[in-house]
Amino acid sequence: MPIFFERAFRVRHYECDAYGHVNHANYVRYMQETAFDASAAVGYALADYEAMGRFWLVRETDVTYLQPLRYGDTVIVKTWVSDFRRVRSRRMYELRLAATDQLVATAHTEWIYLDAATRRPTTIPPEMIAAFLPVDEDGTGQRRDKFPEPPSPPPGVFSMRLKVNWRDLDSAGHVNNAMYLAYLEDCGIQILADRGWSMDRMQTHGFGMFARRYRIEYRQEALLDDEVEVATWVSDVKRATAVRHYTITRISDGVVLARARAVWVWVNLINGRPIRIPAEFMAAFQDNVSREAEHSLSS
Repeated sequence: MPIFFERAFRVRHYECDAYGHVNHANYVRYMQETAFDASAAVGYALADYEAMGRFWLVRETDVTYLQPLRYGDTVIVKTWVSDFRRVRSRRMYELRLAATDQLVATAHTEWIYLDAATRRPTTIPPEMIAAFLPVDEDGTGQRRDKFPEPPSPPPGVFSMRLKVNWRDLDSAGHVNNAMYLAYLEDCGIQILADRGWSMDRMQTHGFGMFARRYRIEYRQEALLDDEVEVATWVSDVKRATAVRHYTITRISDGVVLARARAVWVWVNLINGRPIRIPAEFMAAFQDNVSREAEHSLSS
């Protein structure tokens, strides 16, 4: 059996968005803090990694949002390591309401084990594997779904530029994983306004858009003062859902720092139920929709 670890968080007011829901990025922050504590609980605190000259870096985050969290809620984050693969490991998460035990989100992160001096992957020592996965587990791994290859951007791909600020960084000196979600959200809100569908207009019409899943692949670190371009387009439009794709590219050299996909659902703001995407809304985004389908591979 893996080692399970739980931590409780009380939702702060500043963690909520204008809908009164915990912002998507804060789920990732809860997960990150719980992972740090879970590692310390089996003998590997951040200070221990620093002394060894090693650290873990997230390469992929995948979160499925099932129910919103609100101000005053207490959420229990449960986490465990499911496997190891030479230089990488997968950590699983369940988030539940403390009051009812209702499942509000599931997630996993893919971590790479790095040498701090070279910043290159290094083999995970067997004693570390044994600390996270007891002897009755071989830890050799689950089947992986590779990050889906997005469809080609349509003619109306939307992009915005931003500069990495000091507040975006964490103690590792690069943009924190959760901040990428903030960048994606900003881009999504900007394209809505650009196409005439501001958040205010949607609320006036009685509907909103809510993320059901975010999947992010981190390819390169974003650093202080990097200027980046966030580009976005849509595919796989269905009755009440669509997939929005994103790339984050460093302007100076054209390197793709991250890719992401989000599944969005259109919701009636009165009863919280999914609705058919309004035709008037969809008409404003026709040139932003790719007619190709995305695909994924397994490994």
